[in-house]
Amino acid sequence: MESQNFTMVTEFILLGLTDLRELQIFFFFFFSIIYISIVLGNLTIILVVKLDSQLHSPMYFLLANLSFIDMSLASFATPKMICNLISENKAISYEGCMAQMFFLHLLGGSEMMLLVSMAIDRYIAICKPLHYKNIMTHRVCLVLAILSWTAGLVHTTSQMVFTATLPFCGPNVVDSFFCDLPRVIKLSCSDTYILEFLIIAFSGVLSLFCFIFLFISYSVILITVQHRSSSGSSKALSTLSAHITVVVLFFGPCIFIYVWPFSSISIDKILSVFYTIFTPLLNPIIYTFRNKDMKKAIRKIKTKFVNSSSTF
Repeated sequence: MESQNFTMVTEFILLGLTDLRELQIFFFFFFSIIYISIVLGNLTIILVVKLDSQLHSPMYFLLANLSFIDMSLASFATPKMICNLISENKAISYEGCMAQMFFLHLLGGSEMMLLVSMAIDRYIAICKPLHYKNIMTHRVCLVLAILSWTAGLVHTTSQMVFTATLPFCGPNVVDSFFCDLPRVIKLSCSDTYILEFLIIAFSGVLSLFCFIFLFISYSVILITVQHRSSSGSSKALSTLSAHITVVVLFFGPCIFIYVWPFSSISIDKILSVFYTIFTPLLNPIIYTFRNKDMKKAIRKIKTKFVNSSSTF
């Protein structure tokens, strides 16, 4: 690019969800309640899995990791969005914008791979039950968790390594409630056509590949469950339905945004809200209220806490 006297962008303006004052006030209270519920719900799962020895198993270890990612995924942009709803200054610094994009793809990529790890765990538990304890050791669980974070790191690095070097010297208005990578790179004062294509391709391919893998895995598991006796089928089906629900809720919006990149801005905003805010809220609800072991552990810890409090 030829050297010219450009005024480099130091901040971006986030337009948010709406410019109607009444809706902004409503959304402020609504999303504040939602965000608090996300943090409390996912923290509850992490603490219950940590405190109850009956839940020290590969499935719940991976579930606790999922809750941590969900809580982080809801935190990378939601607090800023909530503040912007009642603030006149809706700006975010250049560094803050880059950080949002980095953590979105880090956490999103990590969650995709963690859901794949959870599917592998369920496949071995149901299809290879006699070998489950020998295969899914604590070391294997740690490796799966580390691989999930590594995949997320590789994914976000491949996206950001080129984005961070783009020159931004003109428009700085992002029509979203957070710095969405495809929208931010359009503001660059250089030709970004190839980069836009690569970003959509990388994210779309990762989302589609993981979803297809999960679809095949859970299909095989469901077929296996149907061919077995009904004694342990109900519990397996209950667990599988929770996993499948989470997979559909998370991958549906991601695939639509990146595999079908021609949707309108309003639809993209709704889908972005769904997988960054509502999915992290629904996960603890689905896994807690549909899981007998989790409900039993919560009651046990609650009873223990009440009894210890009454002794003082």
